[in-house]
Amino acid sequence: MLRLSHQMCRQVAGSRLKAPNIPTLQLVTRKMTQQRVRMDWNTSIPSPAAKDKEKITALGWFLLLIPATTFGLGVWQVKRKIWKEQLIKDLNEQLSAAPVPLPDDLSDLAHMEYRLVKIRGRFLHDKEMRMGPRSLIRPDGVETQGGLFSQRDSGNGYLIVTPFQLADRDDIVLVNRGWVSRKQVEPETRPLGQPKSEVELTAVVRKGESRPQFTPDHKGGNVYLYRDLPRMSASTGAALVFLDAIYDAQAAKNGPIGGQTRVTMRNDHLSYLVTWFSLSAATSFLWYRQIVKRKPF
Repeated sequence: MLRLSHQMCRQVAGSRLKAPNIPTLQLVTRKMTQQRVRMDWNTSIPSPAAKDKEKITALGWFLLLIPATTFGLGVWQVKRKIWKEQLIKDLNEQLSAAPVPLPDDLSDLAHMEYRLVKIRGRFLHDKEMRMGPRSLIRPDGVETQGGLFSQRDSGNGYLIVTPFQLADRDDIVLVNRGWVSRKQVEPETRPLGQPKSEVELTAVVRKGESRPQFTPDHKGGNVYLYRDLPRMSASTGAALVFLDAIYDAQAAKNGPIGGQTRVTMRNDHLSYLVTWFSLSAATSFLWYRQIVKRKPF
């Protein structure tokens, strides 16, 4: 009997050692399940909030107009630069082309600026006018302030504008004879340069000027600050025609120095297109960094 009881006790003890710990097993299983669910959620199912952050908003697309617009302005300035360079080239070709006779209808000269024309007649020296002050344009095209061309080339001077009575008609036109120094502004200081007989000369067709900004109005008399064609014509009885005499070495010895035509065509389009393209590149970089990459500064 005692031996049987001892064997039953050993069996009960063995069964207790082999039986698993139920609470411990449930805790481990729960932790493994939580870890597996959390890992699957983060790797396989994207967050809706993250998707919303990756989208470009309507404001972001609107800000893209800034680099697009500046790029378009740069392209426009490229076209303007090509057009202006071609226009300046055409004007220089006109200045070197063969002169043509003065048209019978003087109104045709409105479409012939910078064209060379031939005229014949005599100067009306008693109605001579001055325009300036101006610096001298030498025959080689260099504008100088003094001392390089002749002894008269000392600082600024004036352009001598004289009415010209055409020989074959009753019309009077205005001719810019050329540049003189301040010492030779008065006609009495250059008597040999005041021809009274008929002369033939070649001149460049010019148009009138509007009063430049910050330039005061004329104070009267025969001195003009800019090419005020209506007022010059009204004071002399001349037609609304203004001509620049070309350079003549013989006439320049004793009188005004011709060839004072300035081709006033500004060409700043290179600096403009560089500015617009630079702004386009800078704003494109900022838009990509802020809107696409979401990188704050």
